[in-house]
Amino acid sequence: MSAEDLERYETDMELALYREYRDVVGLFSHVVETERRFYLANEVDVQVRTGGGETWFEVTMTDAWVWDVYRPARFVKKARVITFKDVNVEELAKSELEIPKGPQFGR
Repeated sequence: MSAEDLERYETDMELALYREYRDVVGLFSHVVETERRFYLANEVDVQVRTGGGETWFEVTMTDAWVWDVYRPARFVKKARVITFKDVNVEELAKSELEIPKGPQFGR
């Protein structure tokens, strides 16, 4: 495999991941960013922990999706992250666009 083939493969994987993100983002209520990963989740709990002169964050997420191109299964029921770095949690705004209801739309 040439360097060009490898680069094309990685680009295709990143594009597929972005498309998956675009398709699933509406299913989640929160975005969580850590220094290593980006998550979508429906429940997020952040606890600040201290001990031994250090401070860290324990982040628990339920019903989550993980942005990781190399991960074969990105949906997880529950995830727990421990980090000494910053954690950013944002609540996603609900779209003002509603899917029409009725028999012609399958509902």
